[in-house]
Amino acid sequence: MSALRKISRREFMQRTGQAGGLVFALTFASGCTPADEATVPAARELASVAPNVYVNIRNDGIVEIYCHRSEMGQGIRTSLPQVIADELEADWDKIELIQAIGHEKYGDQNTDGSTSIRKHFDLLRNAGATARDMMIAAAASMWGVPADECVAREHAVHHAASGQSAGYGDLVDAASELPQPESAEFKSPDDYKYIGKPMDTIDGMAFTTGAAVYATDMTLPDMLYASIERCPALGGTVASLDDTAARAVAGVVDVVRMPEPTTPPLFNVLGGVAVIATNSWAAEKGRKALDIEWDLGANAVYSSDSYKEQLIASASAPGNAVLSRGDADVAAASVHEAIYYAPHLAQAPMEPPAATAKVNADGTCEVWACTQDPQTARGTVAATLGLEPEQVTVNVTLLGGGFGRKSKPDFIAEAAWLAREAGKPVKVQWTREDDIRHGYFHSVSAQYFRAGMDEDGATTTWLHRTSFPSIVTTFAPNIPGPQPNELSLGAFDSPWDVPNLRIEACDAPAHLRIGWLRSVCNVFHAFGACCFVDELAHVKGRDPKEHLLEMIGPARQIDPADDGAEFGNYGQDLAQHPVDTGRLAAVAEKVAEMAGWGRELPEGHGLGIAVHRSFLAYVGTVAEVSVDADGKLTVEDLWMCIDAGLVVNPDRVLSQMEGAAIFGMSLALHGEITAKDGSVVEGNFDTYPMCRMSEVPHKIHAHIMESDALPGGVGEPGVPPVAPAIVNAWFAATGSRVRELPLRNAGLV
Repeated sequence: MSALRKISRREFMQRTGQAGGLVFALTFASGCTPADEATVPAARELASVAPNVYVNIRNDGIVEIYCHRSEMGQGIRTSLPQVIADELEADWDKIELIQAIGHEKYGDQNTDGSTSIRKHFDLLRNAGATARDMMIAAAASMWGVPADECVAREHAVHHAASGQSAGYGDLVDAASELPQPESAEFKSPDDYKYIGKPMDTIDGMAFTTGAAVYATDMTLPDMLYASIERCPALGGTVASLDDTAARAVAGVVDVVRMPEPTTPPLFNVLGGVAVIATNSWAAEKGRKALDIEWDLGANAVYSSDSYKEQLIASASAPGNAVLSRGDADVAAASVHEAIYYAPHLAQAPMEPPAATAKVNADGTCEVWACTQDPQTARGTVAATLGLEPEQVTVNVTLLGGGFGRKSKPDFIAEAAWLAREAGKPVKVQWTREDDIRHGYFHSVSAQYFRAGMDEDGATTTWLHRTSFPSIVTTFAPNIPGPQPNELSLGAFDSPWDVPNLRIEACDAPAHLRIGWLRSVCNVFHAFGACCFVDELAHVKGRDPKEHLLEMIGPARQIDPADDGAEFGNYGQDLAQHPVDTGRLAAVAEKVAEMAGWGRELPEGHGLGIAVHRSFLAYVGTVAEVSVDADGKLTVEDLWMCIDAGLVVNPDRVLSQMEGAAIFGMSLALHGEITAKDGSVVEGNFDTYPMCRMSEVPHKIHAHIMESDALPGGVGEPGVPPVAPAIVNAWFAATGSRVRELPLRNAGLV
């Protein structure tokens, strides 16, 4: 018998995945194959032609498509080449997808805000169309025929009159002699071959067999490992350090004080003490052996309990009017008011932040990281090391989730700084506790709502005060509270058909690093607004769905600027992406139909509905919940309907809705980050739990509305309506109203 040896989970996956289906009986369609820009040789043996930075056509017929966005499970490495390949008339089996490094030549590379398709759809189409037209021009030139007599089809150019045809690879030499076209006509949507069609993810095999390479998997010759102990309170510093025991741990190479944290924090190194070792275990053991006394600094006063009272008091008092229509203080026959509270949240991706950096003899730096934003990472590393951006190369690995956390490159700057200090490549691997305690947190919030009604029950006034620490505090000092770009996320674009409406921003200082989490401020704005509309339905004795539609009112387009708001509209032209109440009402109607709204329910069951526009898409959600004899909640079913305009890959959109449902459920049922004496209390999934499989609904019913509108976002819009739908369903089942998240604090789970 051969000797036994330990193998990693990854090696197990790889070996069993190769074992002729002994463990896995899975198949994947052939087609587009992935690679990395770092592995593509600068000088090719094969001739090629590059009509633009996104497309390179080799003379062996292979079309290389460069993906300038980061893959974190949303399927962009499949959807992006779908768009280019469709316009290019390329054969899917002859495409190689190359992950681009961070570089300004690709335009915006920040993969957040659900921008990958909605902001780049026409750019990607143009990349494919110009490459197609270049192939047509090359064939026409080679055959001496007019270009308008030639057509591209099935990875080749054809000339019907002469019967001639040539594959793309055969046209490379001729194309290389031609100027690059400045523009091209797009094909008709009726002729789409890939766009709008379900396509298997190109990374499916690698994901399933364990071959996928994440930042955690990176290794380099002579690489060292670093684990960093950071101050429990933001902005705190080392008061004293005894590293004797840490240095005595076998494998520990050095103990290094990190640069002190900056104010504002930006994406800079967070400070602390790093233990550098020859292996990760030694680095962790050495870190635990450090004896550090901390100067906690000014944020040591931060406590969630007292801050909650402060925040609610702020929202309960008049704030700064940032949008006003009519007179929200006009007298009404009756008034109803409520305060809603939602805590800090952590992104908590399955793969915590990790980065490997190498500083070369000439001072240049190369990093490998799970980053959503390689360009910002490039700039941050350059600033950290005193380099120019062109002296830094950022290689993008696959991301094991992101949700906004990995667009902040602080962990990458740590690796680069330590690599220079150590004189060797260094990997910085954050632990789960590091990520939950020292991340960029979704803002805590308090919201006050007041509605006035006339004698007939029609809502005539609406006052919404919102108070939360601003994300901008991460980048600039002395920001008192919500800023226009944040109020554009679910407050300014309020769809309610109310003649007198005012939105007020209320002060709220920040004591943690505030960052964006999947759907950002829409999470708490949708929670408060949709639940309050449900409250009003009960006050008026109306069916919640019918009342919701009444509040939305007739189909119309809203411009918040008409009421004085600085509305950002997610960076897109309002004329092309209007705030369309008709589309919002349509998803409400459809999702209610899907759920069988109005049907007779079992005892102890209730249905709740919520709708929300975010990231230029419209989502309706219905939850069915049940309550058991102990007063505990179960989410029995969830229905979701999205209008995201034209969708590229329906399979990926449906999977995003399903993921958003579970993400939103985790936030609603369990999600809460608290602080005591400036330090985050939670540290792992035992204290910051996610939904378990036993809590997931019987089925998540997701539907895509057919639409000819321009593409909207997909990754984020599914989250906001989930929590209010569940809370409203709880009220329908029990008659008990909950105005604070998470629901576990009320003893419901």
